[in-house]
Amino acid sequence: MTEFLAELAARRRFGMKPGLRSMRSLCAALGDPQRRLRAIHVAGTNGKGAVCAILDACLLAAGRTTGRYTSPHLLAINERFCLDGAPIDDKPLEAIAERVFRAIRELAPDSRGQTPEITYFEALTAVAFLLFADRRPDWTILECGLGGRLDATNVCEPALCVITRIGLDHCDWLGNTAEAIASEKAGIVKPGVPIVLGRNEPSVRAVVEARAAALGAPFHYAPDDADESEIPADFALAGRFNRENAVTALAALKVLKAPCLSNSLANVTWPGRFQRIGNFIVDGAHNPPAAEALVAALREAGTEDRSLILVAGFCGDKDADCVLRTLAPVVRRAFAVHTGNPRSLSAAETAARMRRVGMDAVPLESVGAAIAAAGNSQTLVCGSLFLAGLALKELNAFPWPSMRRDPAELLRGQGNMPN
Repeated sequence: MTEFLAELAARRRFGMKPGLRSMRSLCAALGDPQRRLRAIHVAGTNGKGAVCAILDACLLAAGRTTGRYTSPHLLAINERFCLDGAPIDDKPLEAIAERVFRAIRELAPDSRGQTPEITYFEALTAVAFLLFADRRPDWTILECGLGGRLDATNVCEPALCVITRIGLDHCDWLGNTAEAIASEKAGIVKPGVPIVLGRNEPSVRAVVEARAAALGAPFHYAPDDADESEIPADFALAGRFNRENAVTALAALKVLKAPCLSNSLANVTWPGRFQRIGNFIVDGAHNPPAAEALVAALREAGTEDRSLILVAGFCGDKDADCVLRTLAPVVRRAFAVHTGNPRSLSAAETAARMRRVGMDAVPLESVGAAIAAAGNSQTLVCGSLFLAGLALKELNAFPWPSMRRDPAELLRGQGNMPN
């Protein structure tokens, strides 16, 4: 895997490049594997990864084979590529990646005489397309990276499109209003292909529904097609926001005419999202809408004011101040840490921001030190999915313990505007 990871990391130099020209060129060089997939394409601001995981579990329980491509990873890049619910092993992943990198090296100049510059996320997306085209699962579930319209995954030809809740995040790329962001997310809608929209504000629904009507795509509003009463008491994912995600997934399954067996929702695995480990809750919340949903879930679980220890770290492109203001009412003491990502705020900077919103905060040198300092107190870890992965490792709760962690400085932060 070392050569694969090194060549992949070299894609960093091209940064993030929304647009489909390079991706289409690479796919063509690979024989357009994306056209051989029976795909479900999922976009949204928050919840899209959980919806992918729920769809995966339900389809597997119904006897279907599945492929799933999500981002970012928590600890190991293999997490992004799942076959029948489990991450792919190193050797087959490296073999597929070598075919992709060979195609990248052989790309011909375009009509303007420029050789396409393939980004980190484009290369990974091509790996996913080729992997699943080769393995031919019954269903391939593809999660958008950033946005939708210009996301590398949007060259796929899906059988179903799904959009989860939309909120303000990545505003510098997608727009400063929910409606503008909805327009970008709705760029995944394809002519004649059904679209399922999760619960959203009426203005967001209007944008997506108008796009569907313009393309002749059957529109389904998830709360009209499914209900929380259909979710069993043993649903594996905690938090009201995950029940909303389950409703979206159930509506999608109904459009697909795929059964949702009674035990399928009990077997969903989606680590680092309101995950309880003893007295710890680990959650990847990193933007204001996710923080609001997180506090609502904490309140629902009986959390009182000023009752939690907070362990948090943030990437520098996130609205950390807004997230911290949202969390402040339930926090009695806070420990600031580095997220393990090159784009992370320092622990000292995060601690200063914590203090500005009224938290009693101190910086610590590592996630492990913060977990030790929290002791037996009720503790929330959040602010970044990278941080969530490190916390799960420290708490011995990572679901695939034998997988090697990617070298942090080599790979962390290289997804399509990761979290």
